Amino acid sequence: MAKTRRSDPVDWPRKRGFDRFYGIPEGGGHQYRLLPDRHLVLDDTPIKVPDGWYSTTAFTDYAIQFIDEGVKTDKPVFLYLAYTAPHWPLQAPEEVTKKYLGRYIDGWQPIREARFKRQMELGLFPAGTKLSPIDPKSPDWSSVKDKEEKDLRMALHAAMVHLIDDGVGRIVAKLRELGQLDNTLILFLSDNGASGEGGPVGFTGARGGDPKAKSGTPDSYVSFGIAGANMCDAPFRMYKMYEHEGGISTPLIAHWPAGIPAKLNGTLTPQVGHVIDLMATCVDLGGATYPTKYDGHDVIPAQGHSLRPALTGGALDRPEGLYWEHQGNAAVRLGDWKLVREAGKPWELYNLAEDRTELNDLSKKQPDKAAELKAKWQAWADRVGVEPWPIKKKK
Repeated sequence: MAKTRRSDPVDWPRKRGFDRFYGIPEGGGHQYRLLPDRHLVLDDTPIKVPDGWYSTTAFTDYAIQFIDEGVKTDKPVFLYLAYTAPHWPLQAPEEVTKKYLGRYIDGWQPIREARFKRQMELGLFPAGTKLSPIDPKSPDWSSVKDKEEKDLRMALHAAMVHLIDDGVGRIVAKLRELGQLDNTLILFLSDNGASGEGGPVGFTGARGGDPKAKSGTPDSYVSFGIAGANMCDAPFRMYKMYEHEGGISTPLIAHWPAGIPAKLNGTLTPQVGHVIDLMATCVDLGGATYPTKYDGHDVIPAQGHSLRPALTGGALDRPEGLYWEHQGNAAVRLGDWKLVREAGKPWELYNLAEDRTELNDLSKKQPDKAAELKAKWQAWADRVGVEPWPIKKKK
């Protein structure tokens, strides 16, 4: 296999400013062991995967170790903990998975409806928000013959989230033990919506996995497909890789007793942030200066805005808007307006303040607004070098 950028040690975290590193530079791919093109690395040295290894638990163990080491230096500590769960393959210890078996046996749509009802009760969405229709690619539950298997896959996904929650709890406990919890800013988010990869109900036995192995075990390799992702992404449309809200909208949980006013504890803010804001936030709150040069070459200016205003009850001003593109799927958001398209399909226009779940396409009723946003997206795409999809291989 050709070497990728991430498999080259020159691009590993220790060469990018981190003092310690534990993880898989090439990304996940398995929860119990490594795929053939992956390396488990400690600092700059590939190491063997120990017996009984499970990714989420191992990442938490080393995060706690690094926190201990960092606090002893009496200097500020920055920790980036990137769990690979709950990305497929759906794998989790049986003792955790069994806690969730049977919870999904009634099918995808009842769970979507129950979750949406709970979301509205919690005030996560404004009154009048509608649940998007179930994806037509999701089979009717009455036609599914292996309901117990589909229930198991959803239970595995829940178990993987459970173990992340447990890991975050262990880290919080360590910070409290060290007297660092109140003055530590914790930001927790997912990188995208759930994955619909694998067709309507997911794949079985991919990437060398044994198709006869019980789902969730180390020898299995399964996903839950469009039906499972559609349930998890309620109330939105679409999934990871797409730029509709089901692919890009994720909550950000912030905890910082010393910096977030007590009156804001447990509250929700409608302010819209982006992962590009995380660097700007850390630089701002840490009193750092973002470099303009490094090792003799110019550094591309950081994008994004500090989230400090949102953390203290204010508003985020983003007059330039936000932009996305992935495999031809694209979007631009300016204020409450969002223009979005699937690859190869026409642009759609939504007012997210009135239509959070993108059900009422206004592109024909508001052609001037659609044209304005399309021009902004194209200007951004030209500036950053977005290539047409599919990308043509260079000779």
